[in-house]
Order: sequence, then structure tokens, then C-alpha cells
Amino acid sequence: MARAREVAVDGREEHHAARDARERARRGAVARLHRLRNARKQAAETDDLTPMMKAIKAVHSVTSTGSTQPEDLERQRAAQELFGRLVTPNLLINTTPITVNNVSAEWVRMNQGHDRRHVVLYCHGGGYTCGQLGYARVLASKLALSTGCDVLSFEYRLAPEAPYPSAIDDALRVWDYLMYMGIGARDVIVAGDSAGGNLALELALAVKAQGRSQPCALVLMSPWTDMTMQGASYQKCAALDPMLTHDYIDSCRTAYRGANSTLEWEDPSLSPLFADLRGLPPTLIQVGTNEILKSDSINLAKAMTEQEVYAVLEVYPECWHVFQQMPIPHAAQAMESVGRFVQKIL
Repeated sequence: MARAREVAVDGREEHHAARDARERARRGAVARLHRLRNARKQAAETDDLTPMMKAIKAVHSVTSTGSTQPEDLERQRAAQELFGRLVTPNLLINTTPITVNNVSAEWVRMNQGHDRRHVVLYCHGGGYTCGQLGYARVLASKLALSTGCDVLSFEYRLAPEAPYPSAIDDALRVWDYLMYMGIGARDVIVAGDSAGGNLALELALAVKAQGRSQPCALVLMSPWTDMTMQGASYQKCAALDPMLTHDYIDSCRTAYRGANSTLEWEDPSLSPLFADLRGLPPTLIQVGTNEILKSDSINLAKAMTEQEVYAVLEVYPECWHVFQQMPIPHAAQAMESVGRFVQKIL
């Protein structure tokens, strides 16, 4: 009898073991099926990218891993500097490095006759974690050529080494320098791309909070305005954007806010989309159809219009994040539009 019970127990254990093995095999098959479906979906979505954007996506994926580890950031920052040297227009442009209240900066000017009465204060992009004067020189040079104005770019402190509000403090130092030099606020255009677009808006809001005069205009290229990451384009354009990913943006915003911050993502200090925008100057906003941050631009233009701020939104077809940097026809068209907008406002 005892032997029969042992055989019965062994039979049940073998039955349970076999059932568990079948369940593991089933789960493994389901997982492989999901991976296969996802691979096919990604391949189909990749087919929607133009050859140019496929190439950009391949290069960008190597240099922007989304990691904020020191060795990864060093590589990303070096890659951006190299990009700046390769793409920056060299003809008709000269540069003069200066230091403004302990902030490294650079004047970018046309060699030939140009408007010396007005200045473009340019805030570079880079997710608040990357970007130096060499990288900034790409769009600083294009802004000088398109507007005919002197352009002042600057190296604000970067996260995670120097999180919020370090960049805004540095931008205010450079703004104060221009005012000290006798350049009136109404003679300054503040421009910025990506995180620099966020910084340009935050600078205007900081000046407003201090009760001081606004710049005469804002020029924003693919501005990062909403750190909640809730815009519709974060999902709709995820596969189309050759430059940015959800994980990359999340890592940048986390580094910028800082580990000890109590600010919520919708706080206007981080997300100017939710700020009181009344009183801000006329604003030109440019964005591409294929970028994750498209909603940031569309929603900003809507919010500005609702708050009686003059805003012009330009959406460029089949273009990616800060496409104005690249030597392509749409970039030339966008920079020409910047020039027309600035001359209209001036």
C-alpha cells in the first residue's frame, strides 16, 4: 500500500513537472511571437523613413544613447563638437570668443556690412546635457547670415553636473551683459533650438517676472516646451523621428530637474507651455512633421494665441528635430523665413 502511495505521488509530481514545462514552452513561444511581431512592425515603420532620415537615425543612435553616465556624456559632447566643425558655414563669418560673468560666450558676425544695431541672443540645444560653442556655431552662423545681425551664443552650465536652475541663471547673466553694454531689450532677438528653445522661453519669462522689458522677438526651432511628455506626437511620431526617442528625452529631463528637486514636470519653470505667456514678444515657431516634439510646438502656438501673444507656427514636411542645422532645401527655406520674420518685427 505504501509503495502504491509513493508511485501515485511520483506520478503527480511528474504530471506537474510536465505541465510546468508545457507552460514555460507556451510562454516562450508567445514571447518569441511578440518579438517577431514587434520586429516586423519596426521594419514596416522604418520603411516610412526617407533615406536621409535613416542615415541621420543611424548616426544619432551611436552618439545619443540616452545615458547620462560621465563617459557617455563625454562621447556625446565630443560628437556634437565634431558635428559643429563639419556643418558650420565658414564663408562670410567670423567669431570672437568672450567671457561674460564667468560664462564662456562667442560673437558670430558676418564679415561684410550688416545690421549692427540689433543682436540675436542664441541659446543652443542639446537636452540641457550637451552643447558647447562649437556645436552652437552651426545655427549661430546661419542666424547671422539670415538676419544680418550679430549673434551672441553662450555655454550655459550643463546637467547633470549643474541641474536646474543653472542654465537659466547663466542666460540671465548674458542678458544682463547685453543690457550693460547699452543694447536695449527691444533691440535683442532671443533664439533657441530644442532645449535652447525651452531656455529662450524661460529667459523671457524670467525677465517678465523681474518687471523688465521683453526682447523684441523670439525665434524657436523645435522647442522643448512640455516636460510632461504627454503630447500626442510622442506616440504618433515615435517611429518617424530619426533624432529623438522617448527614453532619451526622459533621461535628459531627469538630469536637468536634478535628483533632489521637488518640482513637478508641469511646473512652468520646467515646462513653459503651462506658464502665463501674456506679454511675451512676437514669436516664430518652426517644427518638422516627423519629430516627437511636434506637439510641443503646436500646443505652444495655440497657448500663445489664446493668451494674445503674436505667434507664427511653421510646420515643415518630412523634417526632423532641428532640421535647420542640415544642408538641405527645407533648412534654407526655414532660415530665409527667420530672416523675413525678424525684419518684419524690427
